[in-house]
Amino acid sequence: MLYYYANSGHKIGLDRVKRAVALLKALNDKGVETRLLVNDFRAGLAARELGLRDYVTIEGVMDIDAIADTGDAIIMDTPEDDRGRIEKYCSDFSHVFRFANGPEDEVRVSEVLFKPECSDESCIEALIVDSMYENESKEERVLFFLSDADYDKEILGHRGFFQDSGMELLLGNYFFVKYEDELAELFERLHEAEEYEELLKTSSHIVTASGQTALEAQVCGANVVYINTGREEIIPLSVIRGLGIPVVEGFDKAAYDAVKQNQRSEKNLMLSAEEIANKVINKLKN
Repeated sequence: MLYYYANSGHKIGLDRVKRAVALLKALNDKGVETRLLVNDFRAGLAARELGLRDYVTIEGVMDIDAIADTGDAIIMDTPEDDRGRIEKYCSDFSHVFRFANGPEDEVRVSEVLFKPECSDESCIEALIVDSMYENESKEERVLFFLSDADYDKEILGHRGFFQDSGMELLLGNYFFVKYEDELAELFERLHEAEEYEELLKTSSHIVTASGQTALEAQVCGANVVYINTGREEIIPLSVIRGLGIPVVEGFDKAAYDAVKQNQRSEKNLMLSAEEIANKVINKLKN
């Protein structure tokens, strides 16, 4: 059994869960027995909406071995401090994979690293997009998706950016109750979080502060603009720029107006989720 722990929460959103679902679905299709581990119930529900049925809720990275047995394989995708627990995991489990947190992150024990920019066989590419995202016919729509979380009500703090923009808002899974009543004044239309997949596939223009969503929208063939809010992201800016996605620093209205008419970049991800799954399987065989 391969267990994949993806950290999420009302301050950081669901980007790690989304790429976990993408990889686990690809592994399942190839006959690998897997189980998603999440640290909050809402993340599990979101995973189900994205097509992954089974998950188990745990407290955090320190509790993976409460579920996984000796000899199992694990994947860890979390910014949490494991307090040296990874040494025990590398001893107890047959294979340990870990997503790097930042460009300076290196192998700590004997684990295999997932890295956004991987150039050799010692690591695996961390740019993972679900194969369900594909280029479909588009509706003329400018869709804004901050992320699944807006704990500090960042959208309301930048009213001037959104007012009279003609944008439609895709709500996040962790948005506060009644928050949408305040947001309705700023957008042409509000969409529920459950519409995520459909709207990514069918929107002609997507503006987002989520690196994972930017990748998914790019694969779907949308014109994408990435808003760099300075928050910790799982996808480096260098990767986003390398894909030809325009980057706007903060909610700079003038900068956004200057790039929003850009033609869609034809650059795309180098590897599919299926190819990355094959790399994981090859590591599991060793």
